[in-house]
Amino acid sequence: MFGEIFDPKSELFINHRLRPHWSQAGAIVFVTFRTKDSIPREVLQRWEREKNEWLDQRALRNGKFWKDVLGYLDGKMRADFDRQFNRSREDYLDSCHGACVLKQPRLSRIVADSLVHFDRDRYRMGDFVVMPNHVHLLAAFGTEQAMEKQFGSWLHYTARAINQVIGNSGHFWQQEPFDHLVRSPEQYEYLRKYIADNPQKAKLQPGEFHYYQRVD
Repeated sequence: MFGEIFDPKSELFINHRLRPHWSQAGAIVFVTFRTKDSIPREVLQRWEREKNEWLDQRALRNGKFWKDVLGYLDGKMRADFDRQFNRSREDYLDSCHGACVLKQPRLSRIVADSLVHFDRDRYRMGDFVVMPNHVHLLAAFGTEQAMEKQFGSWLHYTARAINQVIGNSGHFWQQEPFDHLVRSPEQYEYLRKYIADNPQKAKLQPGEFHYYQRVD
């Protein structure tokens, strides 16, 4: 592996203001960021309610927002939560809502080139896939601050470059990516396979996605 597995006994940075929400120096993180038009606001609001209700049914929330208790769930409960709600999000994204402009090779190439540009310098990039309206990637950062800064840089640079091509302005990406610290070698391999299989799962044709596999 190109980074470390999350160590719950080591120092952890928790940012309650924006994502990445949890980060740890050197740990591999699985990240999904999506285009602004990929999921309607009403769908996101419904999912927020359902997540709180799921935790309430198990007496796990105690009046807190779901994001603030998720990291403290035990392994099985966290896996159950992720299985329930990650599937809904990923299935919705794979249905290609929104303009899905990243189907265009010249636009997906902008994102792909940006992700590998500072590999081995500012971060270590693992496998990734650029889908029509979202991106999945695995990466590791030397510091928690470097992780947050790099995410801002990726979103800002690629949004500006893509907007110049398509003649738009303003936000291109939804501003809070979904992130998850990798907790075992088995989960790491599962996520690599998920990234590789995502285009086929979404029934995309060659040229409608950009897949990158780290080879060392």
